[in-house]
Amino acid sequence: MNEFRNYHPIVNFVYFVFVIGFSCFFIHPACLLISLICGFVYSVILKGKKAIKTNLIYMLPMVILMAVINPAFNHEGVTVISYLPDGNPLTLESIVYGFVAATMIVSVICGFSCYNEIMTSDKFIYLFGKIIPAISLVISMTLRFVPRFIGQLKVVINAQRCIGRSISCGSIIKRTRNVLNILSIMITWSLENAIETSDSMKSRGYGLAGRTSFSIYTFDKRDKMALITILFLGAYIICGSWMGEMSFNYFPSIMITDVSVYGLSLFVSYFLLCIYPLAIEIWEVRRWKALRLKI
Repeated sequence: MNEFRNYHPIVNFVYFVFVIGFSCFFIHPACLLISLICGFVYSVILKGKKAIKTNLIYMLPMVILMAVINPAFNHEGVTVISYLPDGNPLTLESIVYGFVAATMIVSVICGFSCYNEIMTSDKFIYLFGKIIPAISLVISMTLRFVPRFIGQLKVVINAQRCIGRSISCGSIIKRTRNVLNILSIMITWSLENAIETSDSMKSRGYGLAGRTSFSIYTFDKRDKMALITILFLGAYIICGSWMGEMSFNYFPSIMITDVSVYGLSLFVSYFLLCIYPLAIEIWEVRRWKALRLKI
């Protein structure tokens, strides 16, 4: 279930630019619901059951917390439910907007989690290495460093626990000393890793004029069709949004524009855009099973 990962990097990147960008700017409930469901399902397909646990444990409480906190600071809206102890009104619009803002953040997080699984550092450097070589290298190294740092931290914590330096047992002073010791080890590892990376890049001639780079990516007919489809859906949605067909007002009162046939087609297009990788995965699975039956 990783066929979309095998597409050309430009196809992957354009898809996530559209999906994550739309998730950040479209506040229509239908768009947010589509983004959340598609992002959640695709993250589960990519990461398995671990994604379900992560989304339910961390993201669901985030939605509830933001929905509770927002009315305490945002008092706009005409539908007053009650009054807070400080005299400020508690409005229906502020509660609904709290859920909307939380859903938007969760959708973006799901989008970036899928992005990290599909867009590797090699793909990012392949796309932007010649355009912005320094910035692309820094971003790529940063994204690559975070998971490596977390993995190395787990190794160090387990090793320290085996020699009696656990960070969860003992007095506060002892645990603090063990934490500082682990922090010192990780800082040393980070500095050594940076020096090794720098020496390796220098020995390979990074930054020299005329230096070529190895690439395994080819843009074939399949990638062309996928890119055209994604660009068409994205452009169609942008045009509809510019015409105000996907607008939704929460303040001073909740107001939704009349949904026309054209507006309905925009939501269908948005759904098709978000579900595009899922459709590819399902199609490839069915195709694989059909080929196995023919053997």
